[in-house]
Amino acid sequence: MNEDVIFETVKRNVLEVLPDLEPDRVTMTGTLTDLGANSVDRADVVTMTMEDLGLVVPIAEFRDVHDIASLVDLLKRQA
Repeated sequence: MNEDVIFETVKRNVLEVLPDLEPDRVTMTGTLTDLGANSVDRADVVTMTMEDLGLVVPIAEFRDVHDIASLVDLLKRQA
């Protein structure tokens, strides 16, 4: 699974959780918090993305995830 597929899955889920968000605001360099996601929104995006990608990632693995790029990187390593 490549980075582009993972990013597009994350982006799709961000836009589902935050439907009023402009799609071009979701970038690899941004954070979910910067996009207006609260803690529940962030958990929903991560859970939905893992489900879509067929992944199970232990919660402790997310301790170094601070932006969308690091989320994509973590999911890529777990794929």
